[in-house]
Amino acid sequence: MERALRVKVSKFVSYVLRHDPMGLVMDEEGFVDLDELVSKVKERFLGVDVGFLRRLVEEGERKRFEIVGNRIRALYGHSFPVYLRLEEDRGVEWLFHGTTAEAATVILEQGLQPMKRMWVHLSPTKDIANQVGKRRTSSAVILVVDCVEARKAGLKFYRASDQVYLSKRIPAKYIRRLRNWPVN
Repeated sequence: MERALRVKVSKFVSYVLRHDPMGLVMDEEGFVDLDELVSKVKERFLGVDVGFLRRLVEEGERKRFEIVGNRIRALYGHSFPVYLRLEEDRGVEWLFHGTTAEAATVILEQGLQPMKRMWVHLSPTKDIANQVGKRRTSSAVILVVDCVEARKAGLKFYRASDQVYLSKRIPAKYIRRLRNWPVN
C-alpha cells in the first residue's frame, strides 16, 4: 500500500511542480513552500505530511525533486519557464533517448524537440533510456546523441540528476539509432 501511495503522490507532486502550481506561489527557479505543497497534497491524499514528502524526495529511485530549506521544486519536466541554474556538462560524450518506433522515425528526420516541455530529456545510459522508452511501448527504440559533435555546433547539455540530462532542440544530424552507432 505504501508503494502505491508513493507513486500516486509522486505523480501528483510532479504535475503540480512541473505543469500547474494550482495556486501555489512559485518563484522563478520553480520552488514552492514545502508546507504549502503538503497542504495541497493533503487535499487528495490524507495522511501525507512533510516527512512523507521528504522521504519521497530522498528515497526516490529517480531524483525528480529537490528540497532546499523549506522549499521544494521539480528538477526537470517543466512545461513552463523556470530558471534551474544548472551547470553545463562539458564532458559527456554520448546521451541516450528511449522512445517508440513511430516517434524514432520522426526524431531521426526532424531532431529531438522539447514538445510540450521546456527541455529535451536525455539519459546517461542505454539501460535508463530503455526504461524510459518502455513506459510507452514494450519494445523501446534507443537513440544516441553525439554530444561531442553537437557541442561543436553550439549545443549545450545540462545534468539535472544522475539519470536525466537536459538540452534544447537537437538536430537530427547528431542522432542515430543505437544499433547503427559505434557505442559500446
